[in-house]
Amino acid sequence: MMKNKFLILVLILASMVVSCRKERRDTLGASISTDNSTAENLFSDMFKVVEDVSMNTEGIREDIIGCVDTIIVDTTSNPKTVLIDFGNNDCTGYDGRMRKGKLHITYTGRYREVGTEITITPENYTVNGNLIEGQKIIENLGLNANGQMHYSVVAWGTVTSPSNAWTVTWQAERTRTWVEGQSTPTLLDDVYEITGYGNGVNRNGIPYSSTISQALRAEIGCPWIVSGSITIEPEPEEYSTRYIDFGDGSCNSAFTVTVNGQEYELGSD
Repeated sequence: MMKNKFLILVLILASMVVSCRKERRDTLGASISTDNSTAENLFSDMFKVVEDVSMNTEGIREDIIGCVDTIIVDTTSNPKTVLIDFGNNDCTGYDGRMRKGKLHITYTGRYREVGTEITITPENYTVNGNLIEGQKIIENLGLNANGQMHYSVVAWGTVTSPSNAWTVTWQAERTRTWVEGQSTPTLLDDVYEITGYGNGVNRNGIPYSSTISQALRAEIGCPWIVSGSITIEPEPEEYSTRYIDFGDGSCNSAFTVTVNGQEYELGSD
């Protein structure tokens, strides 16, 4: 009898140890989905700002985001350059996001011209207090089989929290297809679908890879991804696959994450 009680006690203690380890793993890995989505949205936001202000080398569009202090266009340099300066103080734009710092843009040609390459480089640039460092390169690949303009997008860099408490690393290789608004002069009806893959390291140092399993829908008039899904594979085997769903097209920061059959609702910056 005593032997059986001892065996039961050992099994209970072993179960508690496994449970504690699992809880610790889940805690460390919990931010993978949020960190990836935050980086996804903030690097996407840089492109939206650039498209808002200037997507050709001969002038600027009306600033529909707000808070831009200075825009400098240099059409004599090669490649041509644009500087978008939000100033040194936080300013909340019409889209509800708070920005400061600079975006440097170079163009080898017009946005709609095949072969044009656009490079975006932030300088002391923050959105909602998050410092964004790195680079984003967009190349015009011409029309696809459906007659839609599409672009290669390569991005890499880091996002650091407002308190400097953590930094995440993110990079991606994508195809961005212009699915709506290509034939109209207005900006707000522009919609893109994004496919591709990426990888990163979350705030706790856990590496992961990501694949867009359903095309992400990016609307210029909304600061967040409105639909689509991403599958995230943490590289350590003890962490489970994450499935991120950005919703049904509503413009909000919410997204759901499914892990081991459990669904959680989260949000990004």
